[in-house]
Amino acid sequence: MTAKPLTFPDTAPDYWRAACEHLMRKDRVLRRLVPKFSGASIETRGDPFVTLARSVVGQQISVKAAQSVWDRFSGLMKVVKPAAVLKLSVEDMRGSGLSARKVEYLQDLASYFQNGKVSVKQWSQMDDEAIIAELIAIRGIGRWTAEMFLMFYLLRPDVLPLDDVGLVNGISKLYFSGEPVSRSEVRDLARAWEPYRSVATWYIWRSLDPEPVAY
Repeated sequence: MTAKPLTFPDTAPDYWRAACEHLMRKDRVLRRLVPKFSGASIETRGDPFVTLARSVVGQQISVKAAQSVWDRFSGLMKVVKPAAVLKLSVEDMRGSGLSARKVEYLQDLASYFQNGKVSVKQWSQMDDEAIIAELIAIRGIGRWTAEMFLMFYLLRPDVLPLDDVGLVNGISKLYFSGEPVSRSEVRDLARAWEPYRSVATWYIWRSLDPEPVAY
């Protein structure tokens, strides 16, 4: 029986088809996984501040819980913008379900954007590590959050988030029969995915959760 041709949404990054063909050639698991989620791809929300703010809200809680907190937090403003966040009271932000620390992180993030301390217009020309270095200077933004930003806002094709629990769990389940997996094993396995490690990561996430991850 002839396999159905892969389809992709109009919003898919321009490298997505080539990435999928590469991954299916190079990796036996992705050869099976990619067609299963035909018709979908990573999506960007198109706003750098919102992308980072959502990732701060989502730290260390489930996707479902993060969405619930985000809905309450974003409902405090007409539009989620740095200036609007800086006008909110700590009490209102805490009332939306945010921890005291996350309130501080979101205020710091908003301040960086409001005061022009981030190189938003230069990011498209900067390499991944330079952007990560700039972002992790902001309180509450660690390497994982910066990597999510590279993947979901800048749509960089070759990010490997080694600290991502979903990626590690997916690799354990799909490649190692559920055995624990080390960072070096993840790195070694992902060499075959280059230069499309972001795309492989996205499909591994989808294998664990039918709802696509988005920041």
